[in-house]
Amino acid sequence: MEYIDIVGLFGAFLSGITFLPQVYRTWKLKSARDLSLVMILIILLSNVVWLIYAFNKQDISIISANIFVGSCALIILYFKLNYK
Repeated sequence: MEYIDIVGLFGAFLSGITFLPQVYRTWKLKSARDLSLVMILIILLSNVVWLIYAFNKQDISIISANIFVGSCALIILYFKLNYK
């Protein structure tokens, strides 16, 4: 593994954890009222587009980041739909 691959994976890790505080806070408060549904849907669409690109390029850093962020966005979407 080259140095730049490690940098990419670290960037993927940092991108991924950006959503963890929001997931935790939403779960803890049992409220997603302040979160925009449109924003969540745009994030999910963005992840799908990035994943198409990343799988085509076979870039594990982009794949891993977007799978993790997409998973967090799906959890937030679930909270948004279930915590009224």
